[in-house]
This record gives sequence, structure tokens and C-alpha cells, in this order.
Amino acid sequence: MTSKRVVFWRHGRTEWNASTRFQGQTDVPLDEVGRAQALRAAPLLAELAPALLISSDLSRAYETAGALAALTGLQIVTDVGLRETYAGQWQGLERREIQEQFGASWAAWSEGDDTVRPGGDGELRVEIADRVVASLERHLAMVPDGSTVVVATHGGAARAAIGRLMGLPVSHWASLGVLSNCAWSVLVERPETGLWRLIEYNAGSLPEPPLADDR
Repeated sequence: MTSKRVVFWRHGRTEWNASTRFQGQTDVPLDEVGRAQALRAAPLLAELAPALLISSDLSRAYETAGALAALTGLQIVTDVGLRETYAGQWQGLERREIQEQFGASWAAWSEGDDTVRPGGDGELRVEIADRVVASLERHLAMVPDGSTVVVATHGGAARAAIGRLMGLPVSHWASLGVLSNCAWSVLVERPETGLWRLIEYNAGSLPEPPLADDR
């Protein structure tokens, strides 16, 4: 059996990213820089010969995926389960404004406290992981062993899903660094354990075949 491979690809930059405004599930398009980032990344990801390209339905992810679809001929399969964190009252606010208005809850949430609902009624990270991983598993069931699936999604959604797929305790998910715009992370299936191995994280180049740890 040849393992399946998943590439979580964060969308390119938006104006809200540049101004540190919390996007959440607000549908903000790519800016000029973000479109250039997607065009630069797409040829590299095309070298992985993906069998399936799935995307959040939010336009910044869908437009990012479009750059890869144009090179590979793949149809983009959209899935609302791949959306970013819903963050209630924080959505649309700059980081400075959130810190001023919601200081204690922002600090706790930023440190990885998953009892805090962002913006008062937002999603917990475990809830995000539940929906993203459920969406991914539905699509993985459609491709044969050895396939690569590219997932155009969002930073928070990708980090939660990666933590869950690797079997990390939720308290450790904050140890995964913030993902850069248009960077990607590569995981390979471990069928014997039901978990996944992280091969590349926050990358902007293709993964190199690994040598043994002592070389």
C-alpha cells in the first residue's frame, strides 16, 4: 500500500492580512500581492501531480486554488467545511482593537486556551478540527492509494487539522507556528497507526526526500 499525501496550502495575502485585521469567515479577496503569491507557488505544487484539488468556498482560498487549477486542469472542489475559524465579534477588527477590547480572552486564546470562544461565540479549535478533518476524510476516500490531495484553506483551519491528524493533544497545537500566506504543509498517511506524519511545515519549496536522522 502506498500512502496518500495531503498538502495544506494557505491562501495568498489579502488587504486584511496586511492590516492585521481578523478575517475569520468574512469573505475577503486576495490583494495584488496575494495573487502574485499564488501564481508563484502554483508551479511548484503542480510538480507534486495532485489527483484532487479541494478548497474552502471563501474567495481568497478559491482564487489561490485557481492558480493551481489553471496549470493542472483539475476542477476545484469547494467545501464549506474548510472555512477559516468563525470568530464572532473579532471579525473585522484589527489586532490592536481586539487587544484593547477583549484583552484577557485574546491573550488566553492566543496562548492556545481552547476553552475560550473567540469573539464571544466563535469556534473552539477542536470544533474547527472536527469539521476540517471530516471534510478531508470524505474527499480522501475518493482517491486511490498513493494520491496527493491539495487543500486550499486558511491558517487557523490548517493548523487545527494538522494537530488533529498528527494526534497531538489540543494543548500542544499552539506549538505549531503561524502559517505564512501561500505557504504549505505536507503530511503523509501512516496507515498502521491511523495518524499522519508531518513532512514539511510552512514551506515554500518542494519537499526533499529525507535521509536517515543520523546522516
